[in-house]
Amino acid sequence: MARIPIALQLWSVGKDCKRDLPGTLAAVARMGYEGVEFARYYERSAQELRGMLDDLGLKVAGTHIGLDTLLGDQFEATVEFNRTLGNTFLLVSWLSRERTGGRAAWLEIARIFDEIAARLKPLGMHTGYHNHSTEFAPLEGEMPWDTVFGNTRPEVVMQLDTGNCLSGGGDPVAFLERYPGRALTVHLKEHSKTNDDAILGEGDVRWDEVFRLCESVGGTQWYIVEQKSPAFPPLECVERCLKALRAMGK
Repeated sequence: MARIPIALQLWSVGKDCKRDLPGTLAAVARMGYEGVEFARYYERSAQELRGMLDDLGLKVAGTHIGLDTLLGDQFEATVEFNRTLGNTFLLVSWLSRERTGGRAAWLEIARIFDEIAARLKPLGMHTGYHNHSTEFAPLEGEMPWDTVFGNTRPEVVMQLDTGNCLSGGGDPVAFLERYPGRALTVHLKEHSKTNDDAILGEGDVRWDEVFRLCESVGGTQWYIVEQKSPAFPPLECVERCLKALRAMGK
């Protein structure tokens, strides 16, 4: 398959973005990242953000948003903002405790994702869910991650965060195999049981297997780096991550 481009989740350099968004985006582009994923918009309009990215040759790999922005009266405004931004991946990055209290609650989340995905499909857009670590602790006999992706239509994106998955006791390789075609964007994050300073390639993630599956059955369109390390300033950390990926042939 065609080479998968690499983007950066801007949460990784959030303080730099808050201080100097244009300068940070320019630094990210100089490193060689091909796209960015937003977690916030730094009080900029979609038109402003799109202009900055276009000037730097960066694409939008997605955005992390709250579920409520895809519901009710907020849906149309969210769609329009992202249409202007040039983004097709509208991904939910967290859920409140009220929505995740039991298996029935997670089944309701699956139903909601199905409804949103059906509304977005004619617009050429996707929704989906990004994991932290709690989704891999069994709840009433089943992992919430399986409850969601075992009960949603194929169009609902499984944005697997490799490091978060491992830290929660899950196996990212197993989930890529279990849900083929669902990992349209994947968060590349290292996890190490012994080294808090580890960046990509220095921990426990089985990168060869992750890449093999993303590039064969995963349907992956973007690799997205999300990493922080106490050993390095944020911009240095994400540059080291990209160099590590290049060394792995990505």
